[in-house]
Amino acid sequence: MQLRFASALIACLLSTALTAAVLPEDRADVLYHRYEGGGMTIDGPSVLVRKSVGGRVSVSANQYVDSVSAASVDVLASASPYTEERTEKSLGVDYLAGKAIYSLSVTGSEENDYEARTVSFGASQDFFGDLTTLSLGYARGDDTVRRRGDALFEEQAERQHFRFGVTQVITRNMIMALGHEFISDEGFLNNPYRSVRYRTATGYASQPEVYPNTRSSEATALRAGYYLPWRAAVHAEYRWFNDSWGISSRDWRVAYVFPFRTHWEFELNYRSYDQSGADFYSDLFPYQDAQTFLARDKEMSDFTSSSWGVAASWEFLKGRYRLIDRVGLRLAVDRYSFDYQNFRDITVKGLPAGTEPLYSFEATVSQVLLSVWY
Repeated sequence: MQLRFASALIACLLSTALTAAVLPEDRADVLYHRYEGGGMTIDGPSVLVRKSVGGRVSVSANQYVDSVSAASVDVLASASPYTEERTEKSLGVDYLAGKAIYSLSVTGSEENDYEARTVSFGASQDFFGDLTTLSLGYARGDDTVRRRGDALFEEQAERQHFRFGVTQVITRNMIMALGHEFISDEGFLNNPYRSVRYRTATGYASQPEVYPNTRSSEATALRAGYYLPWRAAVHAEYRWFNDSWGISSRDWRVAYVFPFRTHWEFELNYRSYDQSGADFYSDLFPYQDAQTFLARDKEMSDFTSSSWGVAASWEFLKGRYRLIDRVGLRLAVDRYSFDYQNFRDITVKGLPAGTEPLYSFEATVSQVLLSVWY
């Protein structure tokens, strides 16, 4: 469940409007995604269909499925491996009014121990001869958290996201964007299955995690794209993140996109991420109830990660059929490395508490996307 929180947050933090006041193209996408690493496997399909109506309205529908098989170091330390499936469905509408686009979407997801409902609104407006785009957004989520095997456990969480962004065409070959987000969370914000450990005379024992019931976060991202003379492009991004729990992070990404012959396009990318841990995190607390709030989730610790990726896109059947404009196929693979500075692998037995090796792992994310424009 914590991985889903992180993925959703990262998606929210990286979202800014980078397009002018033009409705999205009519298209249908079928995606298969797979994450494998750290004892976890997550995979499933996603289907998105988008269609314009009357030239001013575009409607979309999406269904996304995650099948999770978890035997991570966290799970093996305090529970048994498990499998579950999450299904997410969303409906959206975009309305074009002059040089402005207004967007509204509703998203719901369900699994055996978690339900989430989100409503989001966005608006973007072009200025100064369409060289500048200003975007604003707001999203509200209401989540219900349950715990397998405990019919009496049910908690609530509320999430609000405020977004602001500006995109500027600098020259005919360069574009830049600045985005800022504020996130406010309230309610039950930790994983009901996780526990912390504390020292005892014979080694260590465990007790449930305890998190604050409020959290505020801010993130700022600066992005730039430059078109090169040989029809290639370079993209760069730098992001700052801070929250009220003491977590701060910095990450940057660079990508090089280049064509090959007529219908092929390739991408090479690299990303680096560095995070400091939460104020109330510890791998090993000195004693039971050592402080008011307690966390041992590795994603709340100090860690670094890096990734490199490759992608290939191919467009075909362009203009051959009356009902289909073109078809595209994209294949992408990203390889991630994670290194934790103060989270230890307690599945390694026979060592004194607090001297186990620091944990690290690698993961692979692969995607296959088939798109049809019509």
